[in-house]
Amino acid sequence: MQRIFGVKKQKDPAPSIQDASDRINKRGENVDEKIKKLDTELARYREQIKKTRPGPAQEAVKARAMRALKQKRMYEGQRDMLYNQTFNLDQVAFAAEGIKDAQQTMSALKAANQGLKGMMRSVKVHEIDNLQDEMLDLVDMSNEIQETLGRSYNVPEDIDEEDLMGELDALEQDMESESQGVPSYLQPDKKPDMEEELNLPSAPAGPAVGPPERANVQHADEMGLPAVPRAPLRG
Repeated sequence: MQRIFGVKKQKDPAPSIQDASDRINKRGENVDEKIKKLDTELARYREQIKKTRPGPAQEAVKARAMRALKQKRMYEGQRDMLYNQTFNLDQVAFAAEGIKDAQQTMSALKAANQGLKGMMRSVKVHEIDNLQDEMLDLVDMSNEIQETLGRSYNVPEDIDEEDLMGELDALEQDMESESQGVPSYLQPDKKPDMEEELNLPSAPAGPAVGPPERANVQHADEMGLPAVPRAPLRG
């Protein structure tokens, strides 16, 4: 049967976008090389035109330069066309890559969706609410315990500003006395001086001396008792 009808030829696989882009880029490189060669020829023709005098020789150089310029413009048109094709292929390749990325993203989202559904089955909202309520109760109980343990015992709370200033003055006096070398608790208590309060003059030092005519001198009798003064006799 194969001899009669022959064998079906296998079709070559369709070229990919990357293959077509590479092929066009190679063609563009070849066209660029030809354009560079023509630029070199045109530069040489320009120098010859400058050096030759007007006449048939200069006209022949101009004709060759004109043909080179026409070839250059033709190659430049082909290069622009190839660049446009490459640009279109790049756009198609970008769109194809975007579609592939979208497919991968959809596959990842589907897998994540299935996983989330499986995890959500084991998580219940009311259990989470109950757990939060229990945690709040435990935190409140802990705060109450801390406040209870932090209470002070027998600490007076009825202290006004006058008591505070008195305590500060006492502390200042203690610091002054300690700086002089004698603690406050070893210093003697100061009693109020009545003379200082009444501003009385101080008493003179030494025994008091009265007038000589008023000196009271007592005499003793034989028994050692004070003698009775005798009354003067009236004449």
